[in-house]
Amino acid sequence: MLTEVTKRYVGPPAVDALRRVSLEVQQGRHTVITGPSGSGKSTLVNIIGTLDTASSGQVVVAGHDLSGASEVERAQFRRHQLGFVFQSSHLLAGRSVVENVEFALLMRDGARRPAHRDQAREALAAVGLDSRWMADTRHLSGGESQRVAIARALVTQPSLIIMDEPTGNLDSRAAQAVLALVRELVLRSITVITVTHDPLVTQTGDAVIRMRDGGVESVDHA
Repeated sequence: MLTEVTKRYVGPPAVDALRRVSLEVQQGRHTVITGPSGSGKSTLVNIIGTLDTASSGQVVVAGHDLSGASEVERAQFRRHQLGFVFQSSHLLAGRSVVENVEFALLMRDGARRPAHRDQAREALAAVGLDSRWMADTRHLSGGESQRVAIARALVTQPSLIIMDEPTGNLDSRAAQAVLALVRELVLRSITVITVTHDPLVTQTGDAVIRMRDGGVESVDHA
């Protein structure tokens, strides 16, 4: 997926957040990226998620070489191929659960379509929240909010879902529920990459990439 990728932030002084990183993420698996603050893991996942660009090297995601892609091309790729789940669920306040999930389809398609409601409810059913589809998101627990965020990432049928500290704001019970959902996604052959400091998440990965000082320190497979 990544070959000799370097990311340099111009100074002064210049900082190499990534240094000649090469790695491959297996499809249909849960890959965990971990490491201390400043190790380069956030930069790495931002490049994989096309939210940032590499200074040099080759970036191939879901079979697409994005190394020379324009900003417009990267945005189009994100809408159709990627789903994102963050530490804060970033739900639309004052909107229903189903409207939040439909929003991902609206962004992808550029207009509302009759099938969106059924697709959103199907995604909510997959995360165990179909009975809450009309609930106001302000009345959800932290665990429920993250499940809505996962449904929103899932509804566009992406090739890859990227999660950034998805359990960071959750208690252990809610975190376990989110990780069970991640396992279900992988069983559906969806590739999941999770950036985390949480040892509980690290223990559940099919592969664990440990970052340090802008490089890959080790790669462990379950």
